[in-house]
Amino acid sequence: MDLVDTNILSELSRPRPDPQVLAWLGERTEIALSVVTVEEIHFGLLARPNARVMAWFKAFLKDYCRVLPVTEEIARMAGEMRGGFSARGIARTQADMLIAATARVNRLKLATRNERDFTGCGIPVVNPFD
Repeated sequence: MDLVDTNILSELSRPRPDPQVLAWLGERTEIALSVVTVEEIHFGLLARPNARVMAWFKAFLKDYCRVLPVTEEIARMAGEMRGGFSARGIARTQADMLIAATARVNRLKLATRNERDFTGCGIPVVNPFD
């Protein structure tokens, strides 16, 4: 199972998703999401309402996803990673580090289009667009 970043869900919710992303998804029976991704999707759908996408997301979440919480271990690891990057002058977002830490703690690959945002996080990354 892979942990899926928000940008992959956004692609899947399009009327005509990228064929490579659809093929990648077709090879899986279940995916994992961080609660951070769930928050980002809901934020985006309230900022720019779209009834079709909201209905799709609710069904997809129910039928296809396992949502993983941010535990104390994940929060600590995310803070350590973000602090380490900051000490080297590299800015990383809290959301991305929570997602990366979720992948590390749960020993999952992260599926994202934004590979660069997760470089140096100690997790395997797959880009379904490639």
